[in-house]
Amino acid sequence: MDWRSIKFDWNKARAFLVTAEEGSLSGAARALGVAQTTLGRQVEGLEGELGVVLFERVGRGLSLTPSGLELLEHVREMGEAAGRLSLAAQGQSQALEGSICISASETYATALLPPIIAKLRRLEPGIQVEIVVANHASDLRRREADIAVRNFRPTEPDLIARKVGDAAAVLYATPDYIARLGHPSRPEDLKVAEFVSVDHAGMMIKAFNLLGLGLTEENFPLLTESHVVMWELVRQGAAIGILDSLIGDADPAVVRVLPELEPLMFPIWLVAHRELATSRRIRRVFDFLADELKR
Repeated sequence: MDWRSIKFDWNKARAFLVTAEEGSLSGAARALGVAQTTLGRQVEGLEGELGVVLFERVGRGLSLTPSGLELLEHVREMGEAAGRLSLAAQGQSQALEGSICISASETYATALLPPIIAKLRRLEPGIQVEIVVANHASDLRRREADIAVRNFRPTEPDLIARKVGDAAAVLYATPDYIARLGHPSRPEDLKVAEFVSVDHAGMMIKAFNLLGLGLTEENFPLLTESHVVMWELVRQGAAIGILDSLIGDADPAVVRVLPELEPLMFPIWLVAHRELATSRRIRRVFDFLADELKR
């Protein structure tokens, strides 16, 4: 290979890649944690080094030019290779000190992880922890997190997973709301109840109806993507919501709806990239989380 013919800076190529994926300099700057002006200079510098125009401004955003679109796939391959190199290097690290990123849903990040992380910090003060709150599955292959707490088993071959238990999801409401419903005692009594949904796809309705509730979309006048907002609506007596029983039973503001109703069961998995499993720090935190979540 003629190394002298390669005359561009990888940092500038990364700036181009992230800007293309985010659709704007401001979004890319947030993703990379750099100033927007710095990122803009890097993109302009790459355009100068390559002798092509990569973006054209459309409204408040940016659109790839034909040249930028053609070069994007090559830069994306470079980004994936850089990610694999970083993963492999981190996987070889035997240092216990350093940072680690854990991804979890709002519910787990708020209610389950804080006491576990506090205990971890007392035992391993050299490990700095970042918690990423995401109700969607973080992409571990693209380094959005080192470890993820999920409610489904991953299918990607380059991820490792350990099931740490099963959780029971139970219906909750305030005592006043249950009284307004006339103290329902059978599943069919909830046909007149109102629920808070955190699901745009209607999967919650299907799951509830497997329990014999016979609900329709009219039973879900409240919708939010935030599990924390959902739970606060339940605590304020607005409707019925569903939550992990370990968390719901500990809240004195609510009680179980139809306590004899069979709960919805779902698994709890810990997931990490396969190469990260060879890192002493990642392995220590992974095993610690597994032990604590099993409790």
